[in-house]
Amino acid sequence: MLHLFHLEYILGKLLNAAPDVSDINMTVGHPMQVESGGELIPAYFQPEIRSLTAYQTEALALSLLRGDRHLIGTLLDSGTCDLSFNLENKARFRVNIFSQQGRYSIVMRKLENYIRSIEDLGLPQSFYNMAKEKNGIILVTGATGTGKTTTLAAILDEINSTQAVHVVTLEDPVEFIHTPKMSTFNQRELGTDFRNFSEGLRSALRQAPKVILVGEMRDRETVEMALSAAETGHLVFSTLHTVDAGTTVNRIIGLFDHEEEKLIRVRLSDTLRWVVSQRLLPKIGGGRVAALEIMGASLLIKDIITNGEQLDKTFYGAIESMRPLGFQTFDQHILDLFKEKSITEETAKIFSSKKNIMSRGIDNLKALAGESVFDLEQLTLEPHPEDEEEQEAATAAQVAAQQQAVNLAPPPQTGRNRG
Repeated sequence: MLHLFHLEYILGKLLNAAPDVSDINMTVGHPMQVESGGELIPAYFQPEIRSLTAYQTEALALSLLRGDRHLIGTLLDSGTCDLSFNLENKARFRVNIFSQQGRYSIVMRKLENYIRSIEDLGLPQSFYNMAKEKNGIILVTGATGTGKTTTLAAILDEINSTQAVHVVTLEDPVEFIHTPKMSTFNQRELGTDFRNFSEGLRSALRQAPKVILVGEMRDRETVEMALSAAETGHLVFSTLHTVDAGTTVNRIIGLFDHEEEKLIRVRLSDTLRWVVSQRLLPKIGGGRVAALEIMGASLLIKDIITNGEQLDKTFYGAIESMRPLGFQTFDQHILDLFKEKSITEETAKIFSSKKNIMSRGIDNLKALAGESVFDLEQLTLEPHPEDEEEQEAATAAQVAAQQQAVNLAPPPQTGRNRG
């Protein structure tokens, strides 16, 4: 176990190893690494460590755990644990320690020192509308590291700036500290303040909140409690690891038995207010830019949730047709980013949901800009079979004519016959 001074020295060096460090990775058999611009970069400093040993990663893990018995027990029982760590006056981290092949690895996500507002993040008007909701469920979904927590913090900050309400957050771990403005915040951490999300949510209902943040909907019981909270007049925010809005709805319904599906569909259609899905795309010139899919609660969306998707009624089609209401598909937003020259054509196609729709959209933008859609220099036409036959006949006739001309020509005069 390292002394706190040594741990802070190492973390400080890692933060300065590259510009805009977002993550720190410590894995046995590798040097210490930092993530910058979406890529892992080896970080070397004195004393130099070319390859971490199992002993070194375990010593670092124990230093981060700081003797917390609950966290150590969780790590030993489940093979993984989450915690937060504060590097004095420099940064805060969300830390995950996990076991792999009997050895420990550490991943540390750097957290912002301040909460960025909806305006700072450049989020659309829909997010201000989310902050004005009085009840229901709002979900932010996406893969790990796509900025879900940052987006939720921005919405809660808008509530904090405009409404005098009680907000209870259930987090794993607490990432952004909300300084009271108009609202009163009570931020509770998994493992320290409550045992699991469903239990924490159940107790939160007795704490008279208007707004509840649940760090993640991990199981059926948590979803059941969130639905009940929304139905009794609370505004519930949470996250899911799903790729888009339609998948999010289907994932929630899939947590319940087939016999309960009809009832859950009705309850979800009544309580679901917004679903935001996020993807981070590499940006031209470096860095990353967020692509957002936004689905709100319209009559058509409610109907699809209640009765399921059909050939002529899909979540994708409904979202695509309702952009004037603030909805948008990933493909619509990605196409906007390409039009703004924030991302490349290749990136747009790779991260799109429907490749054919994205290709047509890019071709249309190129045509409007007067750019060539096709590479005419490499364009070739396959000959028609009849054309091939005609060409072969013409070639044969030409060869025969040349041969006949050779045969009819007079023999060349020799020197003996010239007189």
